[in-house]
Amino acid sequence: MRAETQNLVSEIEKSLVLLGQRMDIDTAQHRLEEFNARVEDPNLWDDPDAAQKLMRERQGLVDAMETYNKIKTDMTDNVDLIELGEMEDDTSVVEEAEAALKVLSKIAAKKELEALLNGEADSNDTFLEINSGAGGTESCDWASMLARMYVRWAEKKGYSVELQSEQGGEEAGIKSAAYKISGHNAYGWLKSESGVHRLVRISPFDSAAKRHTSFTSVKVYPVVDDNIEIEVNPSDIRIDTYRSSGAGGQHVNTTDSAVRITHMPTGIVTTSSQKSQHQNRDIAMKALKSRLYQMELDKRSALVNEVHESAGDAGWGNQIRSYVLQPYQMVKDLRTNFETSDTKGVLDGDLDELMAATLAMDVSGKSRAEAQGE
Repeated sequence: MRAETQNLVSEIEKSLVLLGQRMDIDTAQHRLEEFNARVEDPNLWDDPDAAQKLMRERQGLVDAMETYNKIKTDMTDNVDLIELGEMEDDTSVVEEAEAALKVLSKIAAKKELEALLNGEADSNDTFLEINSGAGGTESCDWASMLARMYVRWAEKKGYSVELQSEQGGEEAGIKSAAYKISGHNAYGWLKSESGVHRLVRISPFDSAAKRHTSFTSVKVYPVVDDNIEIEVNPSDIRIDTYRSSGAGGQHVNTTDSAVRITHMPTGIVTTSSQKSQHQNRDIAMKALKSRLYQMELDKRSALVNEVHESAGDAGWGNQIRSYVLQPYQMVKDLRTNFETSDTKGVLDGDLDELMAATLAMDVSGKSRAEAQGE
């Protein structure tokens, strides 16, 4: 087998290992069996929202397992064909199988990357804000170039783009713009774009044709849904009943009807002391869910604030990516050191490789290639 083909097989195998780890392939079949058992429950559709959520989760697992198994099977089949073609000296079979492996390698890398988009808000729609920074008219023009770049990228993904607001520059471009980008994993893909973007070029606004540096900040944060589903695990709560005297006298409401619910993971305590113990349980549980709901909102608000704060000021020292058009052509991400000379393609929305390099960084901050090289 040729060295090029062996490298392809090695890349596919690496993608399969990482994909299997991220989808937890070792326990996937067991989880699918649990899903199937719950689907068989005749009372499942008594709660349509919960049923639909279960069906989506089950289908996602089925799709992931089928993709993993198909990549693995196709790789094995094509390797067998290559070995057979080499034994029989049939170059056409070898070439066809090698071409299939090249396609499969790209598919495996793409699926490996998509498996990274498993954060709490990754599947959400997203808001994207662009604000010009240091550089005056140059920066405003650069902001409009970035806006065009992201709109082109979203359109290539099949996402819908809605302009929320826009403030034009005094001479050219825009001072700021805000978009809502809707589509599956919109936030997951775009979250890596938050930060300051730096442009170096010969200014079209400078009669002396001098080189200028401009900065624009990009902020990306998820569209959060207020319809948050709150589930309370019965094993997480302790329900106590106690006597509680009301204002009507010592013989009023003196039975063990009052209810106190303690949510042990958070320490939240809710109580109700109406006449009916059943009513008290209902009131206290609703109060608990309301408190947990507010905690979820606060957590999501903290996420949005964290994203905003990470963008930094649009100026020197905070940039995440440099776009150099003069004296040479290069786009370089300063977090991953990924670079490309295809500046035209990037500014036309070909951002997937740049995004992929950032998404593939592991928790230690190393790129996938660096991590594998250790």
